[in-house]
Amino acid sequence: MSESVNIRELNDLIASKASFVSMIRTGMDRRIIGQKHLVDSLLIALLCNGHVLLEGVPGLAKTLAIKTLASLVDAKYSRIQFTPDLLPADVIGTLIYSVKNESFEVKKGPIFANFVLADEINRAPAKVQSALLEAMQERQVTIGEETFKLDNPFLVMATQNPIEQEGTYPLPEAQTDRFLLKVVIGYPNKEEEKSIIRQNITSGASPITPVIHPSEIVEVQKIVEKIYIDEKIENYIVDIVFATREPSKYGLSDLSSIISYGASPRASISLALASRAYAFLQGRGYVIPEDVRAVCHDVMRHRIGLSYEAEANNISADEVITAILDKVAVP
Repeated sequence: MSESVNIRELNDLIASKASFVSMIRTGMDRRIIGQKHLVDSLLIALLCNGHVLLEGVPGLAKTLAIKTLASLVDAKYSRIQFTPDLLPADVIGTLIYSVKNESFEVKKGPIFANFVLADEINRAPAKVQSALLEAMQERQVTIGEETFKLDNPFLVMATQNPIEQEGTYPLPEAQTDRFLLKVVIGYPNKEEEKSIIRQNITSGASPITPVIHPSEIVEVQKIVEKIYIDEKIENYIVDIVFATREPSKYGLSDLSSIISYGASPRASISLALASRAYAFLQGRGYVIPEDVRAVCHDVMRHRIGLSYEAEANNISADEVITAILDKVAVP
């Protein structure tokens, strides 16, 4: 009985704190037509204190999305254009000698922001990628002998262009695992495209008014951590992840030759965290199986290794995840 009372209290607390979600969605809609899934994914990552790897062709408002979100949250935004000649110091900062003070001074890099756009992350060498990913994981940066904590909230949205492979450095699987979500976005439909044309040929966009402060986001993150996950839901999450490692035990023998390696325990953690955030967006203080299913593709698609056989037959990670969700028993 006390558990149900707690959930009722949590529902009331979420209802009182979640009003900013609709305001953010409205603010994003003024600048970005379509791409509802991208907006929700950014909100889920923000509520979980996680990061997003975004894949899509150029011109789909990827940069505009995170820039607009930063303005709505009244947060500091920075953009890093990844290029083959980029150095780790260009991302995290470096020591510069001051002639006036006769000493070295710290010059902080663009990583010191609340929202960081790592544009075309696969264009920079591995040492630059690892510098960014270390900052994402540790949430701190060491320059010289000093260690600096990064701001909170801290969200990195890294983009990848799927159509160009020349001159790129693909992210190793161990590093893509650091991203809470991998979101794949496609083209808008005809009606959305017409709206995009109308919006962009008129004079000037309306200014963005902040709807929430970064400190309030930190408070909301603490509420999301309280969202209740029943043991049955935990078992469901574990079954989904284990089905990627031992598909034959779940009646998915066909996938044994398709999957070269399954999802890591970080996938289970991320699935639970993202499900909580999705429940919050729905105004609920508890997670249901539909929440898990809603975020599963974005959480898992970059954590499953596909075999050469899968590539030869054009079988994608999304198809594997769909097959698993169709087979694993829903509580």
